[in-house]
Amino acid sequence: MRSFTGRDFALGAGLLLGAAAVQAAAFKAVLLVPADDARLDRTRVERAYFGHPTGPATDGVQVALKEAKLELESAGASMAVETVEVGSPADAKAAAQKAEKGGVVALLADLPADWLLAAADAVKVPVLNLSAADDRLRQQDCRPRLLHVAPSERMRADALAQSLVSRKWMNVLLLTGPSPEDAQRGVVAQAAIKRYGLKLAGTKPFKLSGDPRERDFANPLLLTQGGHDVVWVVDSDGEFARMLPYRTATPRPVIGDAGLTALAWHAQYDRFGAPQVSRRFTKTAQRPMSAADWSAWMGGKALAAAAVAMPKGPVAAVQKALVDGELDGSKGVAMSFRPWDGQMRQTLLLTDGQGVIGTAPVDGVLHPKNALDTLGGDAPEKLCKARS
Repeated sequence: MRSFTGRDFALGAGLLLGAAAVQAAAFKAVLLVPADDARLDRTRVERAYFGHPTGPATDGVQVALKEAKLELESAGASMAVETVEVGSPADAKAAAQKAEKGGVVALLADLPADWLLAAADAVKVPVLNLSAADDRLRQQDCRPRLLHVAPSERMRADALAQSLVSRKWMNVLLLTGPSPEDAQRGVVAQAAIKRYGLKLAGTKPFKLSGDPRERDFANPLLLTQGGHDVVWVVDSDGEFARMLPYRTATPRPVIGDAGLTALAWHAQYDRFGAPQVSRRFTKTAQRPMSAADWSAWMGGKALAAAAVAMPKGPVAAVQKALVDGELDGSKGVAMSFRPWDGQMRQTLLLTDGQGVIGTAPVDGVLHPKNALDTLGGDAPEKLCKARS
């Protein structure tokens, strides 16, 4: 039997110290999600509304961490994310404070805008917004440590407007739904139409109603009368929009929340390693990867990349790497967070729901520094005073 020497004991002690060092570099984060999320109600998920989530954000985050496990281990670090359900802005605030006291590197949030702000205002750690597209979160209600993985409503509208210009479909009829969210998004659509030199041929409200006296407000043939090249529909609920294509008064394309839309992701995207990403997600989550899933996946990927970049810590160094790093989201470009509003620069996919028709920024759209900044608020606009 071989006897142990002093060198063996020294080697063993070194291995133990190495294991302790790896254990000490264990980072953690918390994902805040709504309790009883109405977006994930079974009937809504089954109807698969265009651009709406079809499963929990936890799935995308965990897939990203699973993919990064080997790289994290090689760097001598680990990243764990706990999912916490909240039922109100007050709950979101309390959960965020508890997470910060527990030593998290960052928070991930799949929350409505007001809940998100309550959480962001309660802590001094970075908060990654995975789903709220509200432009006010990047403008008057921005926060210094609030980062946006999900594209803003303005980014999506700009992408569609660029696509219309490239096709020379210049005259736009805008149909807007009855909700306050629809009204806000309709204003954003009009701003994009103006920004890219399109002509607003008209604006009309629609309304789904069981009242026979209001049936004309949901009649596509009546709503789409007149001269225009394309119909842009703003329908946050999704029920009216899905009935609009092929039911217009004249043969015209539909864009917006039906027909052609701009999304962060589509499972049929087939470039830059995207099919492999979608297949890995589908294998784990047992459903196609949606735009919401991609944003959650990117949130987890950003956390893992920051831990790999600064595996020894401290937490502040990991947080800086999170804010300043570049990421590969399988869209063929390096993505990073804009310093002036916290929005992640990214390519958007133009899709009809069956496949990917194109991408934005559209070829030929120019910018002095980065073409990705033609989507959404640009630095000279100075819309976020908290970051100026």
